[in-house]
Amino acid sequence: MQATESAAVKPGDDRLIVAISSRALFDLGESHELFEREGIDEYRRFQMTHENELLAPGIAFPLVRKLLRLNDGATEPRVEVVLLSRNSADTGLRIFNSIEHYGLQIARAVFTGGAPTSPYVPSFGAQLFLSANPESVAAALASGIAAATILPSKAPATASDQLRIAFDGDAVIFGDESERVSQEQGIEAFHRNEVENADTPLSGGPFRGFLAALHRLQAAFPAGDDSPIRTALVTARSAPAHKRVILTLRGWGVRLDEALFLGGRDKGPFLQTFGADIFFDDSHANVESARQHVATGHVPHGVSNKKAW
Repeated sequence: MQATESAAVKPGDDRLIVAISSRALFDLGESHELFEREGIDEYRRFQMTHENELLAPGIAFPLVRKLLRLNDGATEPRVEVVLLSRNSADTGLRIFNSIEHYGLQIARAVFTGGAPTSPYVPSFGAQLFLSANPESVAAALASGIAAATILPSKAPATASDQLRIAFDGDAVIFGDESERVSQEQGIEAFHRNEVENADTPLSGGPFRGFLAALHRLQAAFPAGDDSPIRTALVTARSAPAHKRVILTLRGWGVRLDEALFLGGRDKGPFLQTFGADIFFDDSHANVESARQHVATGHVPHGVSNKKAW
């Protein structure tokens, strides 16, 4: 592994680069509670004493393993995962050991010794940042990078070999202008606005760039059931608000394999049926439903996040 190494994307580099925090990748709950309760010195002693004990996989571990499997058989890596941690290199040795044990091909890492990690996300050219720290996620979003707070979640009961990623629409893939109409003027005004503006593309949200990078990655594989990647839009929209979404994605030249227009139904059971390895949503109510069924990332963006959790 290489610590604190600059790895910005070079021109023409189509790799998908995902930055992830150690607490999203591994279950560090016990040691983090110790840090919160007793401070850095006791935390350091604990990690060094247990550095040869393997860490259990965290919420995002299955997602990372599937992402890295996309490199199998490739002459050049299609995906790179970068580890960002507030541990020091000393206390991070346990993390290094666990990465090696699980055979994760993670070659780059930054250990900041307690300093924020988010400034390093753009240095690596990452299109996505996943962290258990909401402040780090907010900082990454502010710098224009797709980011989500990984929440305590339940993994799907039936796992697929495919990498399955699901997205909410408004304030995630798209901007939040339509969501603002819904919250400020009501659902009837929202539907009227979407019908009147059906041919006007929605603006891009914080995950537009990541979705485009994922779409480019999909193009390296056969389409259909044989593809190792499957994507879904899972939105509270319903007809007649569907048309603007479809035309916007068509205009962007981006394909989503499935689209679920749920009309306000709880998303969790549908995400479980899809078998999402991760789902991204801005709404607190939606992520609470989703995380009972699948790994979930909260995107603290848009009008739904102007108020406290």
